[in-house]
Amino acid sequence: MALDSETFSQLLDAIDHFVEADLIPAEAQVDATDEVPEEIVAKMRELGLFGLSIPEEFGGLGLSSCEEVQIWFNFTRAGSAYRSVCSGNNGIGSQGIIIDGTDEQKQRYLPGMAKGEIIGSFCLTEPEAGSDSGSLRTTARRDGDDFVINGTKRFISNAPFAHVFTVMARTNPDAIKGGGVSAFLVDADTPGITVGPSYPKMGQRGAKASDVIFDDVRVPASTLIGGVEGQGFKTAMKVLDRGRLSMASGCVGSAQRLIEEMVNYASERKQFGSAIAEFQLIQAMIADSATDHFAARTMILETAKCRDQGERVTKQVSMCKYFASEMVGRIADRALQVHGGTGYIIGTNVERLYRDCRILRLYEGTSQIHQLLIARKTIAEIRQ
Repeated sequence: MALDSETFSQLLDAIDHFVEADLIPAEAQVDATDEVPEEIVAKMRELGLFGLSIPEEFGGLGLSSCEEVQIWFNFTRAGSAYRSVCSGNNGIGSQGIIIDGTDEQKQRYLPGMAKGEIIGSFCLTEPEAGSDSGSLRTTARRDGDDFVINGTKRFISNAPFAHVFTVMARTNPDAIKGGGVSAFLVDADTPGITVGPSYPKMGQRGAKASDVIFDDVRVPASTLIGGVEGQGFKTAMKVLDRGRLSMASGCVGSAQRLIEEMVNYASERKQFGSAIAEFQLIQAMIADSATDHFAARTMILETAKCRDQGERVTKQVSMCKYFASEMVGRIADRALQVHGGTGYIIGTNVERLYRDCRILRLYEGTSQIHQLLIARKTIAEIRQ
């Protein structure tokens, strides 16, 4: 545990204040402009939000999994675009370096990532490889002491302002599925890289995602994470455990906000002479939502605790991400239902939060992929 309990409590209080004073008031602006204001990003840096999971020796806070998920519980009460800005540096943008990187790679990238001066982005998804990530087609051909990368990556978060990409590319075309995939650290200003325009999205405006095209991009062999070929898919799977736990935690924060919006509106809105919060069918939706939220929060804290103790938690992480993302979708639907026609009007808090939540069942593994992972591991455990 990197922080003593008093210091950690102070950090949580500072984040709560930041959420209430800066993030929530700016949500409508972020949604309208598709930009997170630079002054807000600067405050994220000041709070250390870009380096939550990066070890202290590289300038990060080095939080445990239990500590990190609590940070996201609080921070993500605000619109989830904010989390997207800094979460990559704590998850998929940095974890491959932390887990499998060489000492030189750690020294080169992690201190800047911890400060938010270097933004990391994870290039795995392709036009023909999403859920089936082992079938990716981007290639990295050996040429002397270099590799030459060709291919297109799709829907890459933070790509428009990233400084370094973790690129998954096939170095052995004859290997089956993920066995021939390697991971490279490629600086964004390397010749041959083209970053496409940001996709206009249904929700999470302010969170940028675009294609990244690699056209004969030449990189030295030293850019291989860990200096080892063929380990990229394994690195990606290790990285996703922590990233998915973080994502699930963000679902819990969003759910808490939606419940607050639901209760506040129901307490003020009157029909038939009473606040609708007094109606039992409204109370049933509030009760179901509070129960869903508690279940997800408890699952995540327990899984984070097990991860901190060194246990293998891949199945539990999948359960957390699957349950929490489906949970917040149910709560968003109930919250809009409680708001009635008001909730369907563009620009209201609940309408915006409803749109933001929909993507959570898609990235970091669709719900259906997690169902398959959970089922296969459960079947294997029982058969053993």
